[in-house]
Amino acid sequence: MPRAVTRSRPTGLTIGKLSQETGVNIETIRYYERIGLMPAPPRSQGRQRLYEDLHRRRLAFIRRSRALGFSLNDTRDLLGLARGHDLTCAEVKALTEQHIADIRGKIRDLRRLDRVLSELAGQCRGSTVPDCPILDALGKGSEAARNARLP
Repeated sequence: MPRAVTRSRPTGLTIGKLSQETGVNIETIRYYERIGLMPAPPRSQGRQRLYEDLHRRRLAFIRRSRALGFSLNDTRDLLGLARGHDLTCAEVKALTEQHIADIRGKIRDLRRLDRVLSELAGQCRGSTVPDCPILDALGKGSEAARNARLP
């Protein structure tokens, strides 16, 4: 009697389903695999990636870390703690405090840019003549632009 062929359903998530569940683009998932942030998943007999819950949780961690502005290298370090390796809580705190300092520096730079651009916009009458103090400042450098020490 011939054996019945049974096809088992894959237990893992496809990359499309993983993308939907985490809100991470498919190409980004593949990129994270290439750079080692995500472990390569097992594949079906048809070579389709099959992701498990571990992959989904790790990808969600990476997404949240990146949404908070941590770099890929910082995220890699933070994942060390998530696996129970490498970083101590004190080291994570130090990494986070450095990240906060970087954010505050960027905020200062953005405020400076806001001030300079506001000054330039204030010099413009918005008329239809071709003379534009904003374009002049960008082309030649105005007093405001020269003194702004832009980032």
